Amino acid sequence: MVYKNEQLNEVKVFKDPVHRYVRVKDRVVWDLIATPEFQRLRRIKQLGTTYLTFHGAEHSRFNHSLGVYEIVRRMVNKIENNPNWNKEERLLALCAALLHDLGHGPFSHSFEKVFQLDHESYTRKIILGDTAVNKVLRKVGDDFPKAVAAVIEKTYKDKLVISLISSQMDADRMDYLQRDAYYTGVSYGHFDMERILRVMRPVEDQVVIKSTGMHAVEDYIMSRYQMYWQVYFHPVTRSADVILTKIFHRAKYLYLNGYRFNLKPVQLISFFKGNVCLKDYLKLDEASVYSYFQQWQEEEDVILRDLCERFMNRRLFKYIEFSPEEHIEKRAQLEHLFRKAGIDPAYYLVSDSSSDLPYDVYRKGKEERVPIYLQMPDKKLKELSEHSTIVDAITGKTRTDDKLYFPKDFIDQLEDTHLKQAIWSLLYENGCTHES
Repeated sequence: MVYKNEQLNEVKVFKDPVHRYVRVKDRVVWDLIATPEFQRLRRIKQLGTTYLTFHGAEHSRFNHSLGVYEIVRRMVNKIENNPNWNKEERLLALCAALLHDLGHGPFSHSFEKVFQLDHESYTRKIILGDTAVNKVLRKVGDDFPKAVAAVIEKTYKDKLVISLISSQMDADRMDYLQRDAYYTGVSYGHFDMERILRVMRPVEDQVVIKSTGMHAVEDYIMSRYQMYWQVYFHPVTRSADVILTKIFHRAKYLYLNGYRFNLKPVQLISFFKGNVCLKDYLKLDEASVYSYFQQWQEEEDVILRDLCERFMNRRLFKYIEFSPEEHIEKRAQLEHLFRKAGIDPAYYLVSDSSSDLPYDVYRKGKEERVPIYLQMPDKKLKELSEHSTIVDAITGKTRTDDKLYFPKDFIDQLEDTHLKQAIWSLLYENGCTHES
């Protein structure tokens, strides 16, 4: 039998708390799951530092990737007899869904920002490079790895395949909203996915929704909106992210300036130097990073030692509402007072901004957004916000939240009461500080 079409003797199942079962029948998919590169995702948390806010959020990129695969598998099963769907794209869609997050590193987006990395770029490198994943994909066909990478990059010729995995209503979002809601214990991310799957209709270059399913889509969009503001942008999680990024910044600074670590950060050296190869990237996971943080609590450098102790023992920064654009002078005053108090503002006075656009009608560029369309009874397509007053109310509206993070305990411990009062006066002008 041709490898591309080879089926397992029986359906293999993964017990899943969100989808009940993740079913695998294709030999290609089963072999991809078994690769070291995919198994590595077990050691990368889906939500980074969110477990410090919602203690149940310990799930992995492995969980999520299986979930996205399962949703796409079900989507494809529902549309396989539709004339707009090319049955030859089935395996491609399943593989792209499974591998879409393959390039994520430890702590994902926070790690990327510090070292100027791009997980999508590494996903492509893993799929096309000298890896076990590439070997499996090449058994399907010499050009198959390129096709999988193109779907994930959103450059593949068949836009319908791309839309299943990456659009304003795709399998990726459908899984992470429900999965993250489940593991964080909140109710916001739940929506009627079964209804959405039933009313999906493939057209030439994307999936649209039968008009009778509009309310299920409204529920999905509002779930996404709530999850971003109640979970993903939670200020306590952002406090942990601030400390995490400052640890990496400090360790990099120390290494590049000749500091002698008690525990040399061997696995991080190429990241500090900016010459990361794929082999180095794949060796690094959150367990190895935690081992450095654990040891660095004993380092001679006071700042690195303190930041690691804070992160490992959840002694997070406090925060106030603070817009950098509106408070330039106040920020400068605070930095001056922090230096006078012996507190380095580069590490202990940190602005952080979060913003989200829950739904957009259309936007070109790298993050191109194609609108969600409803298929009306006469088969004509109508953009969602033109028919939904709920979605229209939030369409194209970006919400931004600015915070200023700092160590309240350091300020409280200052012996100079006048200096302490001056700092608190500036901070309290914006209202009371918030606990983390």
